Order: sequence, then structure tokens, then C-alpha cells
Amino acid sequence: MVPVSYYLVLSAVLFTLGVAAFLFKRNIITIFMSIELMLNAVNLSFVAFANMHKDVSGHVFVFFVMVVAAAEAAVGLAIIIAIYRTRETLNVDRVNLLKL
Repeated sequence: MVPVSYYLVLSAVLFTLGVAAFLFKRNIITIFMSIELMLNAVNLSFVAFANMHKDVSGHVFVFFVMVVAAAEAAVGLAIIIAIYRTRETLNVDRVNLLKL
């Protein structure tokens, strides 16, 4: 049986990688993937705590986070495609919608 601390360390590492990629990358797709990585890290910690406490509420939270992630993926990818079609770039520094 694997201790819960291993799952929490893995979750913290994944979340840290997601935050670092979000802060340092300039590509919209990479930023989008880092947000998904952070959501999955949170899901891993929810499941680890739910199994540790033998409670179902952690799994319910995971379900809601997955629903939010799916909605974010659908809307986010649509926005990214629209931005790429108008600006022809995915670089965050070049995408400035307030200036024409």
C-alpha cells in the first residue's frame, strides 16, 4: 500500500510545474495545458485524501473539477482558435486585443 504522502508530493510537484509553466511560457496553448495540469494535480490530492479518510466527498469534488475543466477546455479552445484566426499568432505578448 502506497502512503498518502507520496500522492501529495506528486500532486505538489505537478501543481508547481503547472504554475511555473503558466508564469514563464508565452504560448497560449502551453498556458492552457499548464492550467489543466494544475487542475489534475488538485484532483490527485482530492482522491488521495478521500481514500485516506474512506469518504466519497473527495470523489464528488473531483467530478465537479472535471466538469469545470471540460467546460474550460471547450470554451478555452474556441477562444484560442478565434484569437489565432484574427491575430495569426499564439504568442501572449503579441496578442493584445485592446489595441488595433
